Amino acid sequence: MNASALDLLQSVFGYPSFRGQQQAVVEHLSEGGDALVLMPTGGGKSLCYQIPALLRQGTGIVVSPLIALMQDQVDALREAGVSAAYLNSSLGADEQREVERQLLAGELNLLYVAPERLLTPRFLGQLERTEVALFAIDEAHCVSQWGHDFRPEYRELAILHQRFPEVPRIALTATADPRTREEIVERLSLQQARQFVSSFDRPNIGYRVGLRHNAKRQLTEFLQGHEGESGIVYCLSRKKVDNTAEWLAELGVEALPYHAGLDAATRAKNQQRFLREDGVVMVATVAFGMGIDKPDVRFVAHLDLPRSIEGYYQETGRAGRDSLSAEAWMIYGLSDVVTMSQMIAQSESADERKRVERQKLESLLAYAEATGCRRQLLLGTFGESYPGPCGHCDNCIAPPKTWDATVPAQKALSAVYRTGQRFGSGHVIDVLRGEETERVLSLDHHRLSTFGIGAEMDEKQWRSVFRQLLAAGLLEADAEGYGTLRLTTASRAVLSGGQSVKLREDARPERGGRRRRDSKLVTGGSLGIEAYEQSMWDELRALRTQLAKQQGVPPYVVFHDATLLAMLRALPANEDELATISGVGEAKLKRYGRDFLAVINAQE
Repeated sequence: MNASALDLLQSVFGYPSFRGQQQAVVEHLSEGGDALVLMPTGGGKSLCYQIPALLRQGTGIVVSPLIALMQDQVDALREAGVSAAYLNSSLGADEQREVERQLLAGELNLLYVAPERLLTPRFLGQLERTEVALFAIDEAHCVSQWGHDFRPEYRELAILHQRFPEVPRIALTATADPRTREEIVERLSLQQARQFVSSFDRPNIGYRVGLRHNAKRQLTEFLQGHEGESGIVYCLSRKKVDNTAEWLAELGVEALPYHAGLDAATRAKNQQRFLREDGVVMVATVAFGMGIDKPDVRFVAHLDLPRSIEGYYQETGRAGRDSLSAEAWMIYGLSDVVTMSQMIAQSESADERKRVERQKLESLLAYAEATGCRRQLLLGTFGESYPGPCGHCDNCIAPPKTWDATVPAQKALSAVYRTGQRFGSGHVIDVLRGEETERVLSLDHHRLSTFGIGAEMDEKQWRSVFRQLLAAGLLEADAEGYGTLRLTTASRAVLSGGQSVKLREDARPERGGRRRRDSKLVTGGSLGIEAYEQSMWDELRALRTQLAKQQGVPPYVVFHDATLLAMLRALPANEDELATISGVGEAKLKRYGRDFLAVINAQE
């Protein structure tokens, strides 16, 4: 490995050594090779092109889909002493002209640009008049029409290979199942590129999934384990986002809403607060998240089922980017499955895309209802074999009980069939329980052979059965969007007695978060800050916030939580010792070293 690459890693970025496949990618790209990099969020993808851009002659051009991501990356690079800039709509005309002048003068190591601007004839012409070190296409899964973040302009980026055949390209993503991976290669003309596929596992994230009983109470109890920490709460609708954010604020939580229905100024203000303040909780639809480079998000909570398991992985992956302990928590109900099925059916997508979206939803439902290791099932979606059990998800920590539900399943399937496969679970459950409702009587369904055959189970138990039959593929929600249930080809074996059915016993309502609050876990709860360390931890965070405000950057651009935690545990006595801590590069040591050492030495 070229020694200068390691020198840059240590002196500029402050990291002692490369992780995983970083070294191999850096070496390959620096020597002019094309690469496709699949690396989990927090795995260090940006270094894979930032260091080669510093090693090679010219300017590294980074294609990035979101303004927030560009700004964060450029802020961090400038803090590390790297000449970097971005071109996007947030800049005024004079600022844009100055960046273009710097590009043409060869003064920039890295330039971040949106795909729409890169593809304009004017900008392509400017690139032909300068020396380009490399092209980095971030969030490369946006090229896939099957993906959750499809962006049509990404499909035109193959022009880079045509116009600049000698310039190496690197496409990077944290989310790509095998089908998406194939499409990235095809659409970006990366057939000759070397593929670097890292494990999709995020071992620092604990996964928990539960049934929604009382969403407000469940969320309140979960957040008791994350007081004073930054996190994201995802909701399906804008109305639910607004109501949840307002309710959390009333409880004293620093909660802010984010969705497409808010005006641009409010969205930008709330996003800036989330990025630049500690302990802010963002309540959002999926309109928020991609490109958010905040490393100290300690939890991601879902109050509704996401659209796909791919989307779920991407959203939960926004927690714990700094590799410290984080939590992915989700609650859901049968209504989520019906709602998501309706959204897919009523979309304007082509039939083939709808079919793929239904398959992805079914995979997510199977994950939610799983009785085995969640990590094993989640990674399997991306074609990765995980030995398991992980010992860190809810099913590994407290394995769920199962029961022989063959007979109830047969009753449920028979009732769906006898009622004509034209009704939702509510009506079918009324028939099973022998409820003489107005609708049951008007349809003469009280005369069916299945009327009353399930009276021994209450409505809640039957809803659990139907939800799990959907997850197991023994029932399907109709594709027309009315929430009705239909049998599948797999139903026949159960009805004929050729296949038994085991279902999980629904757990009691959850009590509290994974971590219990006590005197040893205060504002640094997820990070395990001891009581005697709390005072210095607060001082270090306060200093970081103060310095960040002075520099006009988010606190984590000064130092990540992981770096502060290392300071707290190592207690460096001087600048030489501080320089050995991961994340403290030469520029930051010079700029901030004395201030942080003053806090540490004052409290020893």
